[in-house]
Amino acid sequence: MISMLDDPLVSTERLAANLRDVKVIDASFKMPGMLPLAVDDFHAAHIPGAVFFDVDAVSDRASSFPHMFPDAAQFARDVGALGISSKDKVVVYDSGGWLAGPRVWWMFLSFGHADVRVLDGGLKKWRAEGRQVESGEASPKPGHFTATFDPLNVRDKAQLVSNLSSHREQLVDARAAGRFTGAVAEPRQGLRSGHIPGSRNLPYTELFDPATGVMKPLDQIRAVFSRAGVNLAKPIVTTCGSGVSAAVLTLALYRLGVRGSALYDGSWSEWGSNEGPPIATGPA
Repeated sequence: MISMLDDPLVSTERLAANLRDVKVIDASFKMPGMLPLAVDDFHAAHIPGAVFFDVDAVSDRASSFPHMFPDAAQFARDVGALGISSKDKVVVYDSGGWLAGPRVWWMFLSFGHADVRVLDGGLKKWRAEGRQVESGEASPKPGHFTATFDPLNVRDKAQLVSNLSSHREQLVDARAAGRFTGAVAEPRQGLRSGHIPGSRNLPYTELFDPATGVMKPLDQIRAVFSRAGVNLAKPIVTTCGSGVSAAVLTLALYRLGVRGSALYDGSWSEWGSNEGPPIATGPA
């Protein structure tokens, strides 16, 4: 049986052996304008029994920023509609590029559901091993899910503005180096280029093996954070373009035994807006 007593990652082998005992979620995500849509990819092929978690839909739809955390009532309602109940063991995967399985994992933890894991290597590894997939829409029987939000798992803009002077928490940015330095324009229109002053850059792609798609061993992950200038013994907030890939850093920190880290939900979509707070450019 899959248990949450160890690593929050689960291997394809272990999931295959326990497939009937868990609820599987496809949390695949794509940037706006990319086709086919992630849900269309799900309809074409997904792990048997999986349901599709739409990161944009399970969000605060009143917000002007993309896929912000919903309130507990909406999360419970949307997750229950996917056929998931509070007693269920949950495994989340994405297409294999680490977007956005860790984000949905962190959402479940933030809303009080500890029995959740991320499939290491995602659907890409599952299919590369010749494992079974199915097609079509999912029709789950509604479940009963109870959610209680832990605000300590998330940071907002006001808290990070305050941190500019207090420096109480380290900020680690998961975006590619060019976006962090401001040398490359943001993919979302209307955003300034650069980073939050004082933050460090650790592109999330440095945390997994591009050949296999699996997350790197713990000693290599620890070394990556060290090279980025991150002190694992001090408070950490992860950030990125819109609060999705930042969760890859959060997952890696969790695997290293770091607890109490937080994710900046608005990330650069909020901070980088034209009316946003001060920015910095160039290397950290």
